[in-house]
Amino acid sequence: MANSSSLANRLYRGEANINIVGRRKTWFTIAAVLVLIAIGSFVVRGFHLGIEFAGGSEFSVPAQVAGKTLTQTEVFEAVKAAAQAVEPNAQVNAAQQVGSGAETNFKVRSAALTPTEMIGVKAAIAKDLGVAENDISDQQVSSAWGGAVINKALLGLAIFLVLVTAYLVVSFEWRMAVAALASLVLDLLVTAGVYSLVGFEVTPYTVIGFLTILGYALYDVVVVFDKVRENTRGITGGSTRTYAEATNLAVNQTLMRSLNTGLVALLPVGGVLFIGAGLLKAGTLKDLGLVLFVGMGVGVISSIMFAAPVLSYLKDQEPRIKTHNARVLARRAQRSEDVASGAERTRSGNRTASDEVPAFAGGTTPRPGARPTAKRQGGAGNRPGGKRR
Repeated sequence: MANSSSLANRLYRGEANINIVGRRKTWFTIAAVLVLIAIGSFVVRGFHLGIEFAGGSEFSVPAQVAGKTLTQTEVFEAVKAAAQAVEPNAQVNAAQQVGSGAETNFKVRSAALTPTEMIGVKAAIAKDLGVAENDISDQQVSSAWGGAVINKALLGLAIFLVLVTAYLVVSFEWRMAVAALASLVLDLLVTAGVYSLVGFEVTPYTVIGFLTILGYALYDVVVVFDKVRENTRGITGGSTRTYAEATNLAVNQTLMRSLNTGLVALLPVGGVLFIGAGLLKAGTLKDLGLVLFVGMGVGVISSIMFAAPVLSYLKDQEPRIKTHNARVLARRAQRSEDVASGAERTRSGNRTASDEVPAFAGGTTPRPGARPTAKRQGGAGNRPGGKRR
């Protein structure tokens, strides 16, 4: 049997009353700061585009060579020297380690080279590092392929947002659709900002991760909004709560569910990011792991602290909700004044007729439901007229 005094039960009954919606100005300010930081990072740092999007030539060199282990710096310097020997203005990016143990490789990307130039670069790298040319793999990718991937991803995102908006408008209302979309945009911007600040390479896995977090973030928002709709159904018919208070209650009631769902989802993603990419050096996993980890985490937080406050703000501008809120607050203020005036009369001793407690015969308070007794004439057992039965 669940403990009735647990935090989850107190949240659901509204006893904990964590004021989230009431502090919406604070959450809006924090969201605005995060968005500005993200946009600033886009402008100043930009994104580290992978070879699939930027195009270019890539060389992969094994770390274990003839009984010795090459370092990341040695491979980078060798590739840089070889590439700039055939093309003086060739731009070479830092080497990245992929794999672990005997399967460790270093990948270095340079500006696009011609097939003849790539053969010459491979020969120079092999001679400099003492590696067989057959052990050095190379690939050349056109930026046109990356452009096609981006265009298809943007098209998929646009279709997704249109379908989501239509679903929310039909199932809920347009204000909930606007709040949900605002939460999704915040999630995407903050996640992209983190990606830009960290400097991870943008690959097709990154695009897949961004499309994945949209569905997850939307699911959490719909759960919260469904409870809001339940709590605010018929609210203008005489509820003692304002719309913001009913929304806050819904957020409290779904808080533990959102946190538990988010934690369960983040555990495997965190394993992919910190164990797979961090400890095992699986470089292909870090692109997907980072975007999923940040996107899911921000999605849970934004559904609680951003989507619901945005909905509350939009609904408070609606005339009938505005009238209802004013009526509830006026009734609450009048009740407070009545209680205060009653307490003041009690302290001063000036009790009015309405404050008096009715007296009962005999000077005692009867049992609940008992009738007041009349005072007997001539003593006990005497009937009217003085005759005894």
